[in-house]
Amino acid sequence: MSTHRLAAERPTVTSTHQAVRHVVILLLTPLLMCLGMGMAYLGAFHAPHAHGLKVAVVGTSPRHQVLAQTIEDKAGDALDVTTVPDRAAAQRQIMDRDLVAAYVPSAEHPELLIAKANSDTSATAAQAVFTTVAGKQGAPLRVTDLSRLADGDPTGQGLFFLLVALSIGSYASVAAISAGGAALGTGIRAAIGLGTSLVVSVMGTVLAGPVFHLADHHLLGLWGMSWLYSAGILTIGIALHTFLKRWTTLALMVLFVMLNFTSSGGILQPALQNGFFGALNAFWNGAGFVEGARSLLYFDSAGFAGHILTLVLWLVAGLLLLAVAAVAERHAAPAPAATPPASMGQDTADEAAEEEMGEAVAV
Repeated sequence: MSTHRLAAERPTVTSTHQAVRHVVILLLTPLLMCLGMGMAYLGAFHAPHAHGLKVAVVGTSPRHQVLAQTIEDKAGDALDVTTVPDRAAAQRQIMDRDLVAAYVPSAEHPELLIAKANSDTSATAAQAVFTTVAGKQGAPLRVTDLSRLADGDPTGQGLFFLLVALSIGSYASVAAISAGGAALGTGIRAAIGLGTSLVVSVMGTVLAGPVFHLADHHLLGLWGMSWLYSAGILTIGIALHTFLKRWTTLALMVLFVMLNFTSSGGILQPALQNGFFGALNAFWNGAGFVEGARSLLYFDSAGFAGHILTLVLWLVAGLLLLAVAAVAERHAAPAPAATPPASMGQDTADEAAEEEMGEAVAV
């Protein structure tokens, strides 16, 4: 073999630098994901503490009002303590999701009313407070759970993990549709995305219902919510790919994982989180799904309409973004050029698809 041929086969310094630069650029996405996930999850969950947790003392006599005020004074801003006239009123407000817990004072048998289906962690926080209150009165506390959780979801957190499955199925599908359908028009990609959301929602509902029994009723309503949620992610993601290209995966991770899972209320509700993530819970799509599913399955649809509206508005935002993306793609369409060899076109498309799908798999 000639010396010239050996030299040609060795990578040049320039090509090595280009390869290293390419690797470094590709590493930016997973490194930013690592930083973002750490900041989001640790920021949302690292030091849960109550603030404004809504509880009540049952009874409206001066003695009950003094007890409620004493508890609130000692708890500071951790609790928002009110009084309700009787046990029936307390039950009604808990099942309307207006209260986390209600304390029924008694010299011998004090009772705490809770609904674990609303939030197991919030109920546990309230139980810890009133166990201390009852202990100071020298009586053991009896805890009554007014809700009935599904057999397959004894902690009430299964809906959060359903949210995770729906989210990953949705935003990972964006990468596949965007990479594989780069030559397709916005309308066709959007139609594929809406079809994909149908498949994702059916899979999620089947897993939650007959497979793992996280939900034992209202499966049609749960499916509808799952479709709205998935369709919102897919439409937004497909539209954003027009503008962000290879950074779309990172953007979707920020929107639908970092900010979404942490504010959904699936693990900690707003009263146990800092103000930022607590505020997101009021309008983010993951919170709309989790809280809406809780209302549908466990609380006779209390507040259900508002959560559905949240999911609908996210889908509307996705459809509007798709319209903007379609206009942008039409204006950016290049003038007709000579057709490259078929093999070159296919190689380029394959490389782009592999790179984008690689980013999604890295998630």
